[in-house]
Amino acid sequence: MIEIENTWLLLFLPLAVAACNWFFFGKKGNIASLVSTLACLVTLIISIGLLGKTGEESFTWISLGNAFNLSIGFILDDLSTRMMLIVTGIGFLVHVFSLAYMKDDESKARFFTGLSLFMFSMTGIVLANNIAMTFIFWELVGLSSYLLIGHWYKKNTAADAAKKAFITNRVGDFGFLIGILTLWALSGTLDFSMMAIPAETCETLVNITLLCLFCGAVGKSAQFPLHVWLPDAMEGPTPVSALIHAATMVAAGAYMMVRVQTSLTVGAFPELTADVISIVGAITAIIAAFMATQQNDIKRVLAYSTLSQLGYMVMALGLLSGESAMYHLYTHAWFKALLFLGAGAIIFACHHEQDIWKMGGLFKRMKITSFCFLMGTLALIAVPFTSGFFSKEMILEAALHKHPALFWIGVGVATLTTFYMMRVILVVFFGKERSKNAEHAHEVGPTMTLPLIVLAVLSIISGYAFMSDNLVPFNGFSAPEFHFGLPFYASMGALALGIIAAVIFYAGSPEKDKLSNNWVSRALQNRLYIDAFYDKVLIRGVQGIGAAIIDCLDQFLIGGVIVGGIARLVAAIGGLLRKLQSGSILAYTILFGLGMIAVVFFTVFYSCNN
Repeated sequence: MIEIENTWLLLFLPLAVAACNWFFFGKKGNIASLVSTLACLVTLIISIGLLGKTGEESFTWISLGNAFNLSIGFILDDLSTRMMLIVTGIGFLVHVFSLAYMKDDESKARFFTGLSLFMFSMTGIVLANNIAMTFIFWELVGLSSYLLIGHWYKKNTAADAAKKAFITNRVGDFGFLIGILTLWALSGTLDFSMMAIPAETCETLVNITLLCLFCGAVGKSAQFPLHVWLPDAMEGPTPVSALIHAATMVAAGAYMMVRVQTSLTVGAFPELTADVISIVGAITAIIAAFMATQQNDIKRVLAYSTLSQLGYMVMALGLLSGESAMYHLYTHAWFKALLFLGAGAIIFACHHEQDIWKMGGLFKRMKITSFCFLMGTLALIAVPFTSGFFSKEMILEAALHKHPALFWIGVGVATLTTFYMMRVILVVFFGKERSKNAEHAHEVGPTMTLPLIVLAVLSIISGYAFMSDNLVPFNGFSAPEFHFGLPFYASMGALALGIIAAVIFYAGSPEKDKLSNNWVSRALQNRLYIDAFYDKVLIRGVQGIGAAIIDCLDQFLIGGVIVGGIARLVAAIGGLLRKLQSGSILAYTILFGLGMIAVVFFTVFYSCNN
């Protein structure tokens, strides 16, 4: 029987393991990997045992009289325990997969230390009972992702990707911190259980507060315009992609906003905040889906797919349908983790080849991996009665009733999702082999295939588990419902259209993409030039302008006016004094006489006036 007090073990065990690996097993990669994996299994068991339990415990960390109190503690409710199941469940499967994938890595101990630190950081976000504690662990997740994305730091692209992820997230976190401070000023507390914005508060101020908090979600969940870090983060090891950038870290933004929404007594976001959130989510979903259609790196296809699906979740938040956002977060975690680990198995078998146009015919060589990858794809493209189908239908249902324009954007995203995923399936698994790496590929070992099989099953059935009475409703949200209607028929049309288009262009094992070599394809391959704009205009432009201003200040103000001016003034005074020190007795006598006359004059003048 798992007691609530074991939550402290759930929180701090990964930290203890990370410290132990770092200090004692830094050169013993095999031991470090096993310790991290066993610890993750323990946290999974505790998470399962805590399902259905509620409670809250904390201890005071900082106290400034009655003015400010900050605690470290946890909150157990339906929302946090379900999220912990995702974090520990996928975390454990990723650890198991990594035992084989990172077997020959020379820095295996450092890798598993980073995984444990990430598990600690993400657990802290999920269990935090106040938003200040959330922010602390939020930043630790940023540190963890930096270390894991840049694990192969000797490779320039990996080092640059780690820096890009870290810096981009700091932009969003700056707004997040402002939102936290403003929220404290409005509600007088940072505890989720006591948080309340007075009804008479100016709506403009409430909008500013919530949108600043949303900035944190924009960075962490990679929403437009801060979405640019996520695709580059694929430079890290593939298990990192599955753990951080598909299943948990990027979902933290949506989770945080749902937690805030359920904690506020107003119970909903103001209209302006809701509209901004839903529009940002819709823009992210559509542009990411378009960019995914012309990516040739299998991991980048999945990365843009993650961006698009996160856009779905954020759009649902703006539609005030937190239950559908969390539902899609829950189902997406399992099948996207499956797809990334499946991609990892394919890359491993193809001798680290990632270009889909250098694969082909893998279904007959890697049947288990191919079948599991196909199950994840069916869930992602929302084939009826898979897990992804139910959660996507809920979002479309909410959009249809509250914002019909976003409904049709959602349908368009569903069409594109089907198209680009079927493109991957047809090019990678069917037809003839396009390279020697594909010809020599073979099924990976059981340490890799077992997590794939487990995730394949969960990709199909997790939607049904969420709809059971044991998992919903949570925190005031209602249980998801499904019925046949316009969203269903629109989804079926999108599914059929995407499959037909993919078959037309990619069936028959083509040697190259028939849609490439045109300006549209090049724009999509180059990410709509958004990254180039940031690099050449914002980064290089700002750096150039800043350098010009600093050079101007240095050359003209500091060197010319301040330093140079003072130097010239001193030189002039010195020159004058040098002329006075001529050595002539006559000149000295005249100056002495003039001085005496001046003294007598001012003495007499002062006496007469008094």
